Amino acid sequence: MRDLPAVASRLQDLSAALYAPRVHETNLRFDTPDGMLTSEHRVLRLRQDAGSVLTYKGPAAPGQEVSMRQEIEFTVSDFQAARHFLEALGYQVSITYEKYRTMYQLGSLMVTLDEMPFGSFIEIEGPDAESIRAAAADLHLDWEARSVASYLALFNQVSNTLGLTAQNLTFAELQGVQVTPHDLGLRYAD
Repeated sequence: MRDLPAVASRLQDLSAALYAPRVHETNLRFDTPDGMLTSEHRVLRLRQDAGSVLTYKGPAAPGQEVSMRQEIEFTVSDFQAARHFLEALGYQVSITYEKYRTMYQLGSLMVTLDEMPFGSFIEIEGPDAESIRAAAADLHLDWEARSVASYLALFNQVSNTLGLTAQNLTFAELQGVQVTPHDLGLRYAD
């Protein structure tokens, strides 16, 4: 995205409710030492923003125009205790990534405006592809420019394209790195 404030303005014009104001997120992605979860396209993530949340995501259903996957998510009261718990079970942090996120509720949809270390993005989550496509149209977004790739898949893409040595998707590790949509294999949707 080139202009997240313009999208936020359109959301307000559509009477979307601010669900969560802009907040910094730190995400720890866990895996087994042999990378089993990643190889099976599953995610075990511990996130800290205004609170702490533990998330499991199953593999995405193949051949869909939007990413559809099982997701189990719940709040944990202590971020560090949850991290130690996962490590005691044999999981280890495979990557740390961060972003700034603002969330809006638009009817049955959740629209998130994400500022990543390599660019700005919009995620639209909802009950089905049709409602997501309609929201994208209402927000004047180019449906054909959408991506179902995860932020970590995009990070791998840009790391390979630019020959980056960063181990984590953090603002500190990518400071000063200029990334274009072409570097990510994408194009602007706005």
